[in-house]
Amino acid sequence: MDKRLYWLALGSFTIATEGFVISALLPEIAADAGISVPVAGVLITAFALAYAIGAPVLATLTGDWDRRRIILWTLAFFVLGNIVAALSSSFAVLLAARIVMALASGLFAATAQATAVALVDSHHRARAISVVVGGTTVAVAVGAPLGALLGTFAGWRGTFFAVAALGTLAGLVLAWRLPHGLVGTRLPLGERLRAAVRPGVLPILVQTLLILTGAFTVFSYIAPLAIEGAGLSEIALPALLLAFGVGAVVGNITGGQMADRFGATRTVAWSFGLVTIVLALISAVPLLPHPIAGPALFVLIAAWGLIGWAFPPAQASRIVKLAPEAAPIVLSLNASALYLGVALGAVVGGLVLQYGGTVDLGIAAAVFPVAGLGVLLLSRRTERPATMPAE
Repeated sequence: MDKRLYWLALGSFTIATEGFVISALLPEIAADAGISVPVAGVLITAFALAYAIGAPVLATLTGDWDRRRIILWTLAFFVLGNIVAALSSSFAVLLAARIVMALASGLFAATAQATAVALVDSHHRARAISVVVGGTTVAVAVGAPLGALLGTFAGWRGTFFAVAALGTLAGLVLAWRLPHGLVGTRLPLGERLRAAVRPGVLPILVQTLLILTGAFTVFSYIAPLAIEGAGLSEIALPALLLAFGVGAVVGNITGGQMADRFGATRTVAWSFGLVTIVLALISAVPLLPHPIAGPALFVLIAAWGLIGWAFPPAQASRIVKLAPEAAPIVLSLNASALYLGVALGAVVGGLVLQYGGTVDLGIAAAVFPVAGLGVLLLSRRTERPATMPAE
């Protein structure tokens, strides 16, 4: 396997670390800015919206540019965004920095995967993409907990500085190792959007939106849930993220295997059902005595990571099966639906905390995977290609 793929994976790791660690930093950021945690949650909403909307637009505009140049520029803007965030003197500046990071992150993710495919022969394309995307999974398991731990000792600004340093390292190595002249094809934005109305594609996008909305209704505010709801200390947050990350790594591997063995649609259906149960149980944690609530939250978060991360590979398999000749387009649409769900989840969770409390987060979140399961059951006929056997 081409070793340059691992440096692309380092870029994915860096970007995903910043994206997942922000939830643990919200209370400290809110305290420094003199705002509430739900208001600070706008940092997650704005990032996700910019990623979901900006990534396909920027990918369209830069489709025929040299991919090495795109990767280096996106990493440069991402590093700059982190430095500005670390030095920011106001919440508005921090918010603007995160929007810049989101635009850079979305374009990097799309370009890095396309570059990975171009660096290997046709028989190793899937493996090349898995290496690059694997950087995100490792970020969930290792990067986010380490970032949260650093934030505990060095403050939230220290975490942004560390991410900027890691992004600089990845950029310097990729500037050295990536070849010039790797260009793609510019696809019109209309062609990307038309893929969404293919039979069966839109219901899958709605399902992705719904399950991520439910997930980030809770995950965006995991810090107040842990500290106020379960009585854990701030130093426990990195360990909580680690529990989630370990579950996510196992779930990501298991999800792909289950999709191959039992069918992708059946795997997704089970994910919807089990995620609903776990999210609902999370609402019971603040009602427990703190000596019990803390360990219970750790168990539920680990289980949630495992179950929730079994969903993405199975869902990707389903949408590619519907439009194999347009796989890059439908996968990018699925990624946009995912980040729209992140944005909506942060809004919903913020409203829940504003008008209720941590005890209400899980129940509110569970509504969305239930709705997703309903969409799945209603759309099963339309998502089966006529030439393909039913799963």
